[in-house]
Amino acid sequence: MSALKYRLAGSAGGVALDALFGTLDYDVAGAEHHREYTSKGQPVIYAIWHGRLMPPSYLHRGEGVVTLISQSGDGEYLARLLEHWGYESVRGSSSRGGSEALRELVKHCRDGRSLAITPDGPRGPMQQLKSGVLAAAQLSGAPIIPASSSATRGWWPGKWDRFLIPKPFAKVRVQYGAPVMVPRNAGEAQLEQMRKDIEHTLNRMTEVLDREVAA
Repeated sequence: MSALKYRLAGSAGGVALDALFGTLDYDVAGAEHHREYTSKGQPVIYAIWHGRLMPPSYLHRGEGVVTLISQSGDGEYLARLLEHWGYESVRGSSSRGGSEALRELVKHCRDGRSLAITPDGPRGPMQQLKSGVLAAAQLSGAPIIPASSSATRGWWPGKWDRFLIPKPFAKVRVQYGAPVMVPRNAGEAQLEQMRKDIEHTLNRMTEVLDREVAA
């Protein structure tokens, strides 16, 4: 698909999702965890599973958040869609362009821009946290804010990630966890324990949200 087609597809998709997400009933918990930083103009790093990306992305539209997106065709479409919501995309992943993308993300964060990273993207394994988000936090000094979402009704078109798109008029819950600071001098063992802890937090948060909306 040409760049023009991606642009048009992303723009049309953005308009359609604006209409869809405008019908949703949001219930947001834990927003104080990121607002204690963002209200002072301090950046944070949102860590969100790839499959639960869309509801929080809509909530943070127009905030100038910078997000990491793969260099694939699917990534190009997602980048255009998020651009419609006011995001800026850095292109790269753990398999392609990772080092350059990390440097660019850190630069944006040091300049005061919050980041959004899907630490199990772009190809999984589903809900298994990769270490890139920790590296970004360690180098930038910004806190990691775990975030997840669920919906009472939705489509799940993702092949590997159960990508959630809420259905019209669904009730959507978004949860933010407590900030995690990654020390600049953290060693390998400490980083691995933090990786496991954040992964557990995200999975537990997602499990609880799914159970709550089902009830």
